[in-house]
Amino acid sequence: MKRFSKNLLTALNLPAMFMVVLTTPSIGAEIASDVAPPPARVERFEPRDGYIWAPGYWEWKDRSYHWVSGTYLLEHRGARWVADRWEPVGPHWQRVAGHWSTEARGSLAARGVSEAQ
Repeated sequence: MKRFSKNLLTALNLPAMFMVVLTTPSIGAEIASDVAPPPARVERFEPRDGYIWAPGYWEWKDRSYHWVSGTYLLEHRGARWVADRWEPVGPHWQRVAGHWSTEARGSLAARGVSEAQ
C-alpha cells in the first residue's frame, strides 16, 4: 500500500514538476547597453593540455562596464568555445554570452561568429 501511495503521489506531481521546468526564466537573459563596450584587454595565457582559454570580456553592471578576466575551461571534445562578445543591435549593444558550439568552424565564420581558442 505504501508503494502504491508513493507512486500515485509521484505521478500526480510530474505535471507540476514539468511546469516548473518550462516556466523557469532563461539563465542567458538579454543584457543590453546604449554605450559601446571599450576595446577588449590583452590577456596573456599559457596553453594547457585538456583546457581552452576563454578570453575576458566587458560586463555591463550598474550603468558601466566592468572587466571579467579570462579563464581556463575544461576542453569539450567535439565542441568549440565561442567567446563572449557584444553585438550592435540598432542604437544599442547586446551581449552574447560565451558558449560551447558543435557547429563546424566554417558555419560559425559564415555567420560572423568569432571563436577563441
